[in-house]
Amino acid sequence: MKKPVISIVILFFIFMLTFFGGYFYKVSAYDPNVHQILLPPSIEHPFGTDRLGRDLLARIIEGGKNSLIIGVGSAIISSFIALIAGVSAGYFRGWVDRGFVVVVDLFLTFPTFFLLLALVSYIQASALVLIIVISITGWMGNARMMRSESYAIAKKPFVKILKIAHAHSYKIILKYFLPLLAPLFFIGFTFGVGGAILAESGLSFLGLGVLPPQMSWGSILSEGKEVIDIAWWVSFFPGLMIFLVTFSLINISDYLQNVTNKKEKML
Repeated sequence: MKKPVISIVILFFIFMLTFFGGYFYKVSAYDPNVHQILLPPSIEHPFGTDRLGRDLLARIIEGGKNSLIIGVGSAIISSFIALIAGVSAGYFRGWVDRGFVVVVDLFLTFPTFFLLLALVSYIQASALVLIIVISITGWMGNARMMRSESYAIAKKPFVKILKIAHAHSYKIILKYFLPLLAPLFFIGFTFGVGGAILAESGLSFLGLGVLPPQMSWGSILSEGKEVIDIAWWVSFFPGLMIFLVTFSLINISDYLQNVTNKKEKML
């Protein structure tokens, strides 16, 4: 399988545009202009303007910070929760594994997005709150994969020998489990970033995401739904950014998964 060079380049460009574009494109993302309402894309406004006359490119640059910070932040937290829970269940087994199964089944009883809606509806949304809430509701699937792989590693002869030699459990996990689980961790992380951005976008689209004057790609997309028949660009460009990030992350995840599968076949 070819390396996802194009996906990596797209992600790099989007991250650079989001976090450094404001230093070069010095147009306000907040100031309305009654004389420039719903202008189509042009040289002066490359992505057009919204229904308050605000420059859409500037808003996408500013809103992208929240979307990417929420996506990456929640993916890091949920991936580490999944790693700790999955390895603990797969290595220690017994009551730890039974507790893991009960907790995961409890979380999976409720559809993830409706659980998100329930949590956010009782808490005033902010970037930090969304990171925590999305992390809490997004670790279960990756944790089950970690648990399954940890079971397989725990059955390997060298692990059994280390246990017989009374090697400390934490030393075995840190020195042998984590390097073998690293590819699976990064696969889960890349999927987690895309899933978190989509979750945040869905909440913002429903009006439960970041609150004005803060913005995200999801909230900008939501603002454009009422004028989509006369101003397609207001919804198109934030939607395009969400699509490019998630699609690129999925391509990278697929590549990492294929590389991992090939290595496992060689062992």
